[in-house]
Amino acid sequence: MNARATLPYAALRAKGAPFPVQTGASFSTLKAPHMAKISGVDIRPGNILEYEKGIWKVAKTQHTQPGKGGAFMQVEMKNLIDGRKTNVRFRSADTVEKVRLDTKDFQYLYAEGDDLVFMDKDNFEQITLPRDLLGDAADFLQDGMDVVLELWEERPVSVELPAQIEATIVEADAVVKGQTASSSYKPAILDNGVRVMVPPHISSGTRIVVDVYERTYVGKAD
Repeated sequence: MNARATLPYAALRAKGAPFPVQTGASFSTLKAPHMAKISGVDIRPGNILEYEKGIWKVAKTQHTQPGKGGAFMQVEMKNLIDGRKTNVRFRSADTVEKVRLDTKDFQYLYAEGDDLVFMDKDNFEQITLPRDLLGDAADFLQDGMDVVLELWEERPVSVELPAQIEATIVEADAVVKGQTASSSYKPAILDNGVRVMVPPHISSGTRIVVDVYERTYVGKAD
């Protein structure tokens, strides 16, 4: 394995760079992001949009058809460069640039304070990124987990984890005889400290599958 070559986020931010860029040619050889115009009402959660000279990731959408006037999409999104959030109303006549970011495969290694260290799976170089870049999904990171870095103009702007992971329940209310899966869910704590709602028949010690981004119970692990 090559010697570690990390570029701390804090050092770059002090120089005015919004996000760290890994040393070497790993990022600079990537092509420019692809764009396509879409209607405002076709925006979906997870889309990356170029809006008002910024790059934004859509968190939530709500389609509304008022009694008068045309339909519109209420869109909640986050700026991937500076972390700002906004809520914008797009009508069907509005068009916006949908961006497909470049991606690169990395592996999560360890946490270092409020930073996270990842390794490029191609050349083994390491990069340090701020935990808040991942949002709440950071709670589900596991040592050695494969992730995908999304890059905008050669800068990491987002880290995608697997959609689902396995975790063990370490705390849950006792199973009550006669309760079934159709009964109301109960709270449980996972081994990573995350709180999820699970069916009443699930007990402490059970290994389950969890949706990382919805933070919801999917089913028992095989």
